[in-house]
Amino acid sequence: MKKIQIVGPGCARCEALARNAETAACELGIEYQLTKVTDIRKMADLGVMATPALIVDGAVKASGKVLSVEEIKKIVRD
Repeated sequence: MKKIQIVGPGCARCEALARNAETAACELGIEYQLTKVTDIRKMADLGVMATPALIVDGAVKASGKVLSVEEIKKIVRD
């Protein structure tokens, strides 16, 4: 099971990234758990300096931008 985290304050860009991540996981047909991290201290602990950020299985894969569904699919597959 892939552990996907969306890191950010809950803004529209964060929500768009979350939707794209869910769509990507569903299109790939993988089992996943999506969580949102909105606490500023936790964001810093995770090493995220720009939001929104995408973390997959504990590794920061992107920050500061909303990735497309196709970009996320590539990241999740690797």
